[in-house]
This record gives sequence, C-alpha cells and structure tokens, in this order.
Amino acid sequence: MPRRRIGFWYRFAAVLCKPPLVVLIKRDWRGMENIPAEGGFITAVNHNSHVDPFAYAHYQYNTGRVPRFLAKSGLFKKGFVGAAMRGTGQIPVYRETTDALSAFRAAIDAVERGECVAFYPEGTITRDPDQWPMVGKTGAARVALTTKCPVIPVAQWGANELLPPYAKKPNLRPRKTHHVLAGPPVDLDRFYDKEMTPELLKEATEVIMTAVTRQLEQIRGEKAPATRYDPRQERIEQRRRTQAQTQTQVQHKAAQEEGQGT
Repeated sequence: MPRRRIGFWYRFAAVLCKPPLVVLIKRDWRGMENIPAEGGFITAVNHNSHVDPFAYAHYQYNTGRVPRFLAKSGLFKKGFVGAAMRGTGQIPVYRETTDALSAFRAAIDAVERGECVAFYPEGTITRDPDQWPMVGKTGAARVALTTKCPVIPVAQWGANELLPPYAKKPNLRPRKTHHVLAGPPVDLDRFYDKEMTPELLKEATEVIMTAVTRQLEQIRGEKAPATRYDPRQERIEQRRRTQAQTQTQVQHKAAQEEGQGT
C-alpha cells in the first residue's frame, strides 16, 4: 500500500507550526527507524501537555509518514477549522453512535488506505501525579485488532515542561528539550481472530500501554509505578471519601444537637 502524499494543507500547517516549535524546544528524537515506510499503521502516544500534539506531529512529519489524529466529528463541519481538519486528513470520531466499532470506522478506513493514525489511548492529558501513562481506553486496540496493522508505541517527554498539564502559562526558560522515542511494533498476535469482548480489548490495551510506558521509562531513566493510575477508580474513591466525610459531618452535627438538647 503506497503512502499518502502529505498534501497542501499539511504542508501549510507545517509552515505555520514548525518555526515556533524550533524556537521554543530542542529535539531529542529517536526510534524513527521503527516507523513503517509503507502501509497503514497506528501510533499509540502518551499525552501530558496541550502542546505535545504539535510537538509530536513535528516528529512524525519528519519521518515522512504524517499522523492523522482522531477528533470530534463536529470539528469537521464548519469554517476554516473544518476545512483545515478535512484538508490535513484528520479522522472524525462519531461518538454519538451506539456502535463502538462504527465510532472508529473512519480510523479503520484510514489504516486500510495506508495511513498513519495517531491514538492518544489515555483519551486526555494524564492525571497521574508523576505524569506516567494512565489506564488506556480501548479504541486503539479495537482498530488494531480489526485491521491487524502494526501498532507503534511512542513516548514523549518535554512538552509538559514547556506547558505543564492543565497549566495556562508556558515555562519558556530555560529552553526545553522534546524527547521522543518510538519502539518496535507491539506484539498483539495472540489477540487476533478472537471475539472482541470487553475483557479482550482491555487486555490488548494494557499490552499497548505497557509498551508505551517502557519507552517513557527509557526517556526518563526511571521505572514507572507498578500500578497504573486509573481516573475512573480515582473518581469512585473520591465519591467514597466525599460520602464518608458527609456522613461524619452529619453524625457530628447530630451529636452536637443531642448534646445541646440535654
């Protein structure tokens, strides 16, 4: 399958975005030899800054295999933003559909056309206190198991030092270094040709997230925690803590009122 031409819109975006990126951050980019030269594939990338999609796109652009990111389908409909999204070949995700596979149909089609589809499996900027990859969502695994395409684990670090997670102001000095390390394809063979149950997808997703985390460990020179941060579990625990605190306050107030009554 031949690679798709980069095209006018992507080159135009590169002209706009590359100069400030070159000025703001230095580059330590490794693993480009693991990016397939031909055919469709997925990159699974960690997410720790609002800047890192641009910094990572710069890395991927320089490999000659430009990334097609997933975005809400509504962004493709109107105005300049919609024209740019369509022109650069970004991938609409139809979250309103009740069929999980149909939600990623455009991504599946893109892979089958020979595109590189970039997934942020965490679905949002990491909330891990030390900025390690969180528990992933299953979309990347779903597309990978449907198409049997290579999944390249990619870790990045440094854009988060320029603009920390959920920060509003960048930290410009000293000049930061954007580290990227792409690893060899994730081995998902044991998941092929099986029923795509939630359990199977979760297991395949964890294999992908482990591969991404290993790349980040190499960049950071340290080991990730043994247990991956799970925002859903954290929300459950937060609700439990809130309920326990409320119950304690109610009991305390009742005891005070009882004491006053006597």
